[in-house]
Amino acid sequence: MRPETDPTEGELVIRVLSALLREDVVGLRTRSTLVHRPDGAWLQRDDRQGGLLLLPVVEDGFQCEFAARLPLLIRESEGAAPVPVLYETCDEILGVLRVLADPVDQDGFDAFAEECRQTLTTMRLHALARSQVAERLTDRLGADPADWTGLTAGLAFDTLAAHLDHPVYPTARGRSGLTEEQLRSYAPEFHPRFALRWLAVPREAVTGTLPDHWPTPALLGLKELDRTHVALPVHPLSVGAPLEGALRATGLTESAVLADRAHLEAVPTLSMRTVALSADPLLHVKLPLATATLGLRNRRTIKPGTLVDGAAGQGLIERVVAREPRFRDTILHADETMYAHAGHELLAALFRRYPAGLEDSVVVPMAALLAEAPGDRLVVDHLADRFYGGDPLALLDAWLTLLFDWQTTLFGYGIALESHQQNISLVLDRRTDGRTRLRLLLKDNDGPRINSARLRERLGEGSGDGSGERLGDDDTGPRDFDDARTFAESDQPVVDLFTTITVHLCAGAYAFGLARHGRAPLPVLLRLVRDRLAEAIERLGTGAGEPGAVLRAQVLDSPRLPVKAMVTAGTLLTKERSGAADINKHYTTGPNYLLRTGDSA
Repeated sequence: MRPETDPTEGELVIRVLSALLREDVVGLRTRSTLVHRPDGAWLQRDDRQGGLLLLPVVEDGFQCEFAARLPLLIRESEGAAPVPVLYETCDEILGVLRVLADPVDQDGFDAFAEECRQTLTTMRLHALARSQVAERLTDRLGADPADWTGLTAGLAFDTLAAHLDHPVYPTARGRSGLTEEQLRSYAPEFHPRFALRWLAVPREAVTGTLPDHWPTPALLGLKELDRTHVALPVHPLSVGAPLEGALRATGLTESAVLADRAHLEAVPTLSMRTVALSADPLLHVKLPLATATLGLRNRRTIKPGTLVDGAAGQGLIERVVAREPRFRDTILHADETMYAHAGHELLAALFRRYPAGLEDSVVVPMAALLAEAPGDRLVVDHLADRFYGGDPLALLDAWLTLLFDWQTTLFGYGIALESHQQNISLVLDRRTDGRTRLRLLLKDNDGPRINSARLRERLGEGSGDGSGERLGDDDTGPRDFDDARTFAESDQPVVDLFTTITVHLCAGAYAFGLARHGRAPLPVLLRLVRDRLAEAIERLGTGAGEPGAVLRAQVLDSPRLPVKAMVTAGTLLTKERSGAADINKHYTTGPNYLLRTGDSA
């Protein structure tokens, strides 16, 4: 690395190269040869121009055998005295790899280069703002995050998590099309407060329900529309061209009116498009944004069908909890059955209501656990100090035990949730006898994968009409979901989602992360993950055809596991080129770090 190389960009380059290697972009993994040089291992690939591309690597194991070792790529020309050319920026590296791609895919490399530039700008902004944000949080909430109780204080954990990189996606901190001023004003990493904008829409154009005591057009200065219109909340970033385009598309340009008056103070959560209302801490409002994260095609709008699916998913999960009473006090769910939309992905809102009684609990999204708290210690260390005698492994053990019990139980019903680190929070407090109580709080029930055959077997034989579509007159079934991809007649889509979300993001990422931070040796942490998962699987039953046997064969004992190919499906390739039916559920494979081999798990 040249002395003048920006260390922030070097950090990004390593993540980008590791992701491209994991996803085998232009054959970096499968078309390369491993060679050893005096300084370490390198992957060597033909550059199609008579030379070689060389990528310095180190053994990894978390979803890929190798990761980038240094923030650079080298091209060597052929000959007795090869002349090396060094590439150390994302622009340079993607420019070199672009040449190896099919011409129809090269625009995707250009788009990803822009994504990297946006992310680098955001990372530098984070570095400048971090100490100021930390000071503001501690002034408001105190120096120890383990004392930040209640849902309102929990928003500070979202802020800390927003400064942390995603375990898999290399440019997760970037948001397409947003300026520095917009990020400072509306992004969670800066913990801002702002007022919502409002659109008065004719009542007949709106599907859904608004919360009680909701703002009326009259309250917003539009008294003349009070009898004919309702008020839909609008994120300030959607005002302007995005909102005007949505109104044209729905034919509402003449009848819908944007109020001049902003109203209701909001604080962004980790997802940015979801905001918490200062006046009602239990209510979070999810609003569409005309931006993208985790890939160019991962737009932050809200398709009306996802609102339907979230409510249907919640109904299905409630049925499972009713049949599994041990989870009634340990698995909490936000209510997502209330929503409204005007038939467009930018004219929608989800009204997420959290359960009451959390004022004295610490509510921490899993995404924040490895984030730096004010004072530079990890959030997980603060929590371990207060609740687990200073032992972060004891905290890990406790959440793995509950998480795997819950998620494998769902698998037994044929269900896997898209419940990644952002969608699960740890809820920690003390019982009256002084013992620690740990619960999980879940949100976002759209996007599951369900094995209809297994679900029918567990919950009933259908409606009797021979269709197998519904599970009973009042039960949730395939017809209640908008997304046809939700249901399949096999376990495979369910196993893929269970593995990539629950195992990789909610368990494996923490084993590797805690090892990286020196909390325990990696083999010890991986053994803990495997043991807790194996115990949960055993409870399902491991006889032929039983769900436990499926998980044992395809997760615990499989030589390779499914791995999300998020860069490929989200930005580099079109859906037609990648074949991805869902860009968030497009997979490659990686090594199984849970196999019992030698000193590993």
